[in-house]
Amino acid sequence: QGAVYGGSTPGRIGAYLYSPAFAHAIWPLTQLTWPLFAALWTVLNCAALWWLLGRLALPSLLFLPISFEIVSGNVHLLIAAAIVAGFRLPMWWALPILTKVTPAVGLAWFLVRREWRAFVVALGLSGALAAGSFLVVPGLWRQWIALLVGDLGTPLQTLGWYLPVPLLIRLPVAALVVAWGARNGRAWTVPVGVTLALPIVWLNSLATLAAVVPLLGWRLGIPAPATRLAPAARGES
Repeated sequence: QGAVYGGSTPGRIGAYLYSPAFAHAIWPLTQLTWPLFAALWTVLNCAALWWLLGRLALPSLLFLPISFEIVSGNVHLLIAAAIVAGFRLPMWWALPILTKVTPAVGLAWFLVRREWRAFVVALGLSGALAAGSFLVVPGLWRQWIALLVGDLGTPLQTLGWYLPVPLLIRLPVAALVVAWGARNGRAWTVPVGVTLALPIVWLNSLATLAAVVPLLGWRLGIPAPATRLAPAARGES
């Protein structure tokens, strides 16, 4: 257990900083060789991009955050897909919550709009998965929580571009953005708010904004597979 979070620090390339529940979810993949794991993860990211953008997926690779996201193998495109799917199936919010945690700010959409069932499903499933994982490896959960608490007071020391605005400032701004969008029926504000609320906003974190396209696509006529979820956001985009 100690090998999972031992030495993990913000900004360290290759560090595992997500919850033990997510580690459980991807456990089958971790049994593969590294080249096969990397290949499958790249395919998964590319599939998420295609689902979000359709035929715009290929030209979107010219947008550096998206191409860098696929190369680095992070989870921002998966979070973007979960946000879009979450309007119809709130259970998908478990992915961003159990990886980056702070994207839970997006649930303000359901609170402001008094969509109580969706809110309970999103938060309840995340809590249930976390509880089940905790029962299996309570030690890892204590390590992870200690890591998160420690990070709050630790200056970020890393190479590469990131938004140098503290999370404690960005988080309430993100909540206001989502709340404003919910009151005015603009679903695209959810991925914007989630991006602002990420623990660290790297260059490739902006790949989360790919979710904006399908949430506006039904209105703008942009062909993308994810636009089939648009009816759940009609009047909301």
